[in-house]
Amino acid sequence: MEGIGVIMLRSLGAVAILFAITRFLGKKQISQLSFFEYVTGITLGELAGFLSTDIEAHYLHGIAALAVWFLVPFFLEITTLKSKWLRHFFEGKGTVVIRNGRILENELKRERYTADELMEQLRTKSVFQVADVEFAMLEASGDLSVLLKKEKQPLTPGDLGLKMGPDKLPHTVIVDGVVDDDELAASSLTREWLTKQLAKINATADNVFLAQIGDQNKLYVDLYDDSRGISQEKPQVELISTLRQCTADLDSFANSATDLNARIKYEQTASSLRGVLKQLSGGGKSTNGTE
Repeated sequence: MEGIGVIMLRSLGAVAILFAITRFLGKKQISQLSFFEYVTGITLGELAGFLSTDIEAHYLHGIAALAVWFLVPFFLEITTLKSKWLRHFFEGKGTVVIRNGRILENELKRERYTADELMEQLRTKSVFQVADVEFAMLEASGDLSVLLKKEKQPLTPGDLGLKMGPDKLPHTVIVDGVVDDDELAASSLTREWLTKQLAKINATADNVFLAQIGDQNKLYVDLYDDSRGISQEKPQVELISTLRQCTADLDSFANSATDLNARIKYEQTASSLRGVLKQLSGGGKSTNGTE
């Protein structure tokens, strides 16, 4: 029993040391580790295991070994941050494997990468034809970065000349029935507002598994009672919000237009949309409960 107690104490010490080492070495997923970092992690684990179970070995000797395997990668990480050459030497660098829709076979061979592996990586990026790829680089981490040709890229509001407002970071205001006041404050809203929104769906915070406040203060609510479904905005509310955004964009276009005819068309269209909004809102009264 005495030996078990010693092993438990040594194990607790090893766990504490490993925890401290991982905190100092930074946050990285396994897929982001270089080969040297991967081997270092395995070795540290092995040393910690021997340190825990080999009660005949001197504990300080094990700590010294762990210190060496920690300090070498730690200082290498610091030096590679300051030296591009050392960074490429220890971590490697990306390799271009597709250019202008053509596979660079020599680069694939140099990286010991097969055509099947390349196609598998492309499919994970939702790319099924090599001809659609303008540029693809095999990163040092093993991930494949893909840039599609212009004509194959998804259409964006910027391509249409539309000005979009900035996205708002969603705030999770309720988790497991508990209201997070810090998240509410970050969204510039109050408990009273939240209570009123929940009352509209006959719910209280205690009934809510998760609630988020998104763009334009839209409230997403997932209740414990799945039979009641998920609270969503009414279609009319969504339509009013979209029309308001279109009206604001048209006003902006009218103010920046240099051509008189274009300005008049923008103003007329914006005026028409305001009339539609007035009708949908019941004579100017908004139906959007989030405002």
